Amino acid sequence: MRRDLIIGLIVSLAVHGSVAWIGQALRHGPEKAQKVVEEKVIQLEMPKIEPDEPEKVESDEAPTPLDIAPPMQQDMPQLVQVDSFVQPIQPPPPEGLKPMQGAIVIPQGNHGLGKGIVVFDISKLDQIPSPKFQPSPQYPFEMRRAGVTGEVVVDFIVTDTGDVRNAYAARSTAREFESAAIQAVSKWKFRPGKRGGRAVNTHMQVPVGFTLTDN
Repeated sequence: MRRDLIIGLIVSLAVHGSVAWIGQALRHGPEKAQKVVEEKVIQLEMPKIEPDEPEKVESDEAPTPLDIAPPMQQDMPQLVQVDSFVQPIQPPPPEGLKPMQGAIVIPQGNHGLGKGIVVFDISKLDQIPSPKFQPSPQYPFEMRRAGVTGEVVVDFIVTDTGDVRNAYAARSTAREFESAAIQAVSKWKFRPGKRGGRAVNTHMQVPVGFTLTDN
C-alpha cells in the first residue's frame, strides 16, 4: 500500500513537471528568426560633363590689319601694248595719187622712207605688227627727282622689214618726256604687219607712260 502511494506520488510529480515546462515553453514561444536583409545595388548613370566654353569677349575695336609691305619695284616707264594705240584721222592723199584702199601715201621728203611709199592703216591689215624687241625709255633725271609722271603718244611707221621709222611725239603731258620716248620707240623691232599674205608698211601710234614706284 505504501509502495503504491510512493509510485503514484512520483508519477504525479513527473506529470506536473512536464506540464510546467511545456507552459513555460509556450509562454516564451520560438525564437524569432533573424531577418535577412538583402542589399540591393542601384547603378546610377552620371551625366556627361560638357567642357566649359571660353568666354566670348565682345570688343568694339576692329582687328588691326597686318602691315604688309608691297613688293619693291624699280622706277620703270610703262609700255602700252601696240594694239592699244591711238589712230588719228589721216588727211586725204595729194591730188593725182590713187592709193590702194585702206592705204596712206607718205609724201616725198620723209626721213627713212622712199618716195611715194604706201603705208597701211592698222585696221586694214590681215595681221597687225607684233613686237619682237621693246627697250624701255630712260626716265628723265630731273622729272624723276621732282616726282613728275607723264605720258607721250608716239607716232611712227613700222616698215615691211619690221623697223621703226618717222617716230615723233604726237602729244605729251610734259615736253621733257618726249625725247626719251622717241629714242626708245625708234629702237623697237616688230614682226611686220601683213595684208594679202605679204608684209606691208603700217602706221601706228603708241602711248608711252612714265610712272614712279616707291623704293
